[in-house]
Amino acid sequence: MAAAETPADLFKRALAHAARALAEQSELEVNFGSDGPKLSNGVLTLPHPPRDTSGPESASLRGQADRLALRLANHDEGLNARLRPQDTRAAEAFEAMEQARIEAVGSRSLAGVRANMDAALLTRLEKTGALRVTDAERVPAAEAVGLLVRERLTGKRSPDGAGAMLDLVRTEIENKAGAKLDALAAVADDQAAFAERVKDVLRALDLDPGDGRGDDTSEDAGDEAPDPQDPDAADPEDQEEDDAGGGEGQSMDGSADDQTAGDERDARPDGAPADPDGEASDDGPELNEGALPNRQQTMDDGRKIDAYRVFTTAFDEVVDAADLCDPNELDRLRSLLDQQLTALSSVVARLANKLQRRLMAQQNRSWHFDLEEGVLDTARLTRIITDPTSPLSFKAESESPFRDTVVTLLLDNSGSMRGRPIMVAAVCADILARTLERCGVKVEILGFTTRAWKGGQAREAWISAGKPPTPGRLNDLRHIIYKAADAPWRRAKKNLGLMMREGLLKENIDGEALLWAHDRLMARPEQRQILMVISDGSPVDDSTQSANAALYLDKHLRQVIEQIETKSPVELLAIGIGHDVTRWYRRAVTIVDVEQLGGVMIEKLAELFEAKEEAPTRRSRKAA
Repeated sequence: MAAAETPADLFKRALAHAARALAEQSELEVNFGSDGPKLSNGVLTLPHPPRDTSGPESASLRGQADRLALRLANHDEGLNARLRPQDTRAAEAFEAMEQARIEAVGSRSLAGVRANMDAALLTRLEKTGALRVTDAERVPAAEAVGLLVRERLTGKRSPDGAGAMLDLVRTEIENKAGAKLDALAAVADDQAAFAERVKDVLRALDLDPGDGRGDDTSEDAGDEAPDPQDPDAADPEDQEEDDAGGGEGQSMDGSADDQTAGDERDARPDGAPADPDGEASDDGPELNEGALPNRQQTMDDGRKIDAYRVFTTAFDEVVDAADLCDPNELDRLRSLLDQQLTALSSVVARLANKLQRRLMAQQNRSWHFDLEEGVLDTARLTRIITDPTSPLSFKAESESPFRDTVVTLLLDNSGSMRGRPIMVAAVCADILARTLERCGVKVEILGFTTRAWKGGQAREAWISAGKPPTPGRLNDLRHIIYKAADAPWRRAKKNLGLMMREGLLKENIDGEALLWAHDRLMARPEQRQILMVISDGSPVDDSTQSANAALYLDKHLRQVIEQIETKSPVELLAIGIGHDVTRWYRRAVTIVDVEQLGGVMIEKLAELFEAKEEAPTRRSRKAA
């Protein structure tokens, strides 16, 4: 007798049928996995549905599926690739307007689909911090023009939140390109004609530098082909996936903010072109220079551009978890954590035991006997009877290959993690640390947040200084050490309960936290160092973002990741909770349901340890 379908199974089946109908492809393959949403080689991969299939998260998931399906039905990726401008800013706006066309054409008489896509739009803008923008200068141009095109083609005002953001720049854009935007509605059903008129909009907004694509048979096209001998050159198959919106490095929201994976990798975080060989520019700050704040970078043509700044570090703190809470309170918080996650603990513990067995199986274990200290050798206890005068015998295990490895778990302690996400992250980190400790692997658990909401003493100091322009970071960092690498798990166990403390979780400045965790790893003696980041969103600090250029913190995070991935021996891995981190990190996975976190953390670490090729040492990597 077949088992009854669960609500999640019913939701998946309904979502798959709806996607096939909207895509007008009855044989469309629809999968569900932790690396969705994406579209790759004609296969639509969607995130696993949340537990509550009737809540707002489900509406957002339906909207993501609808956007991808409509893109299949109403969009020619090959034509899009030929017509898309080469300039990064122009390409972002071009993609945003094309996505607006796709959604408007595909949902003309489908009110439910429009509602789903509204939910997906608001979720994405909330995660990027765009909905919290209050200054017109910080409104992303691509998002704004995409929303205006959406309104023109649907005749509907942008949903609450998005509409408020758009109103900050609506008049300025209308004055510059209102007539050009009006002309788009007449050609919405013709992608090629629409793209040509989009270029008129770009020129009216001074976003098109005049070097855009558009010649389908340009003789110069061959000059742009990748060198087959260049290991960093784009593979043709990968390019097809990127054009389909489905590369591993693209979230496929269809938004301008989520530009193609190739554009993401080919541009430095500061917006300057990448070096031809794909390596980070030597003009960028080295990770170990210790002078990243307040530096400037030099463009190839000699122009100076502003690098990441910190207005003041006087109020930042790096603190042990035990120093933020009295012992009795820590005991209570840890008890609360254990009580609420008993079921999850058992599941993760089983997975952790599997990990332990897999790691132990790789170790060539041997023992040294007849020692004066160590583990009591029970096999020789008979000596007490046969020769009472002989001393007890001890043994010790020989060094395992994993004892030269250290793992850092860097946990996002921002306010958006409040509730079950932070509880699950704490328990998973706890169990994983205990498991790896049994295998002889050192584990460090760190957290990052800020000391205040919307700026603390740093912002007050900036105001007192007369609010100088482009001040850089304007909040007080709080970096928390829950467990040091050399501290045994039993001593640090209670510290993880601190994450349950009300008022601890505030804003998140990921770039500096990543540098901090990286520098701690680099100071360690172990040859192999692994850094795993757990986060549920982009960097967010309202005070910093309101006083600097758009995506200021986001660009810095990309720069830091680039430096670590290309110039550091540290192995960097990221897990995003409901947030597509594959756009930032080369080695990353995204999960929708926080309950998946433990399994994904354990599986990814197992993959690292079971890699066929031995991890290169620090010396060999630097030499390379």
